[in-house]
Amino acid sequence: MFPIHDDTPRVNGRPFVNYSLIGVNIIVFICEIIITGNFSNRMAVNELFSNYGSIPDLVLSGQNLGSLVSSMFMHGSIAHLLGNMFFLYVFGDNLEDRFGHFRYLLLYLFWGVMAALAHSIYAISTGEGSIPAIGASGAISGVLGAYLIFFPHAKIHTIIFAFFITTVRIPAIAYIPFWFIMQLVFALIGQSGGVAYLAHIGGFIIGLVSACGWKFFSNYLFGRRSFQNQYHRPRSIRTSQTALNNQQDSNNRLRTPDTNNVEKTLRPEIITGENFVDVIFEDKNASTFSQIQANFDNETHLLSIDNLVTNKSDILPISQLQNRNYVVSSVSVINGIVRIRLSSI
Repeated sequence: MFPIHDDTPRVNGRPFVNYSLIGVNIIVFICEIIITGNFSNRMAVNELFSNYGSIPDLVLSGQNLGSLVSSMFMHGSIAHLLGNMFFLYVFGDNLEDRFGHFRYLLLYLFWGVMAALAHSIYAISTGEGSIPAIGASGAISGVLGAYLIFFPHAKIHTIIFAFFITTVRIPAIAYIPFWFIMQLVFALIGQSGGVAYLAHIGGFIIGLVSACGWKFFSNYLFGRRSFQNQYHRPRSIRTSQTALNNQQDSNNRLRTPDTNNVEKTLRPEIITGENFVDVIFEDKNASTFSQIQANFDNETHLLSIDNLVTNKSDILPISQLQNRNYVVSSVSVINGIVRIRLSSI
């Protein structure tokens, strides 16, 4: 199985950090070809990988620590490079969109370093501590682990090679765990073939754990703010339309109900642009935009959201708006992720 793309939309523009990482890997590989004569000069190959590859014996003794980073941008063949870059292209852009450009870069490097350390510990225990390790697969395994946490319901368009070639859509919650199980199996049966499976396993686990930790801190310790500064996570309030009308009649505005009786239903991300506001949340009962009805009140800054399938209503206070009037301009639903766009008028 080979992934070619996913259907998770981006909301924050182009993932230029992810594209840059792919570009750097390609440039470094071209330099490798030039220096080694397309890997025909064995002396040059050994010298290059010894200087910039991650050698477990040296790394765990505190020497040549820079190779923990340089090694993740080097590859031993065109197939090695293309395989890693396809995975990075498919899965990395949405994580950059979620974490933000700079944070994603730091996490990518962190995952790669931790994966290299995991491989180094294993390699020394098996007597292979003098062999340089190269490749971006450890960091990309961290990308897969984090992707599973944030986008479990995304559909991965995958090419399957068997007696025939076909393309299928596989949920990330099925595709990524299957990939991880295969890494465990290959590691346990000792099928190496030059592949550092412990780097894959270590990178995946650290990506999984760091994404869970990030989600926990953002949701509970920082008031459920999102991962980028322009995000704001308001608290959802479920109330009936009758109660809302009664309160508006008596107070001419909506007051927040007692939090002890409030049922939290959504955990939206609000993204503010120059002339728009995007409200993004998960609703597993929604499959098409026609099932969601949204209206925005410019006086109270309240967004009412009705699910026509479940007959449930939610009222969201939208803060940090510019001094303009807004109207609901579009509603989209992909894999249970609802995006409501408010455009200024």
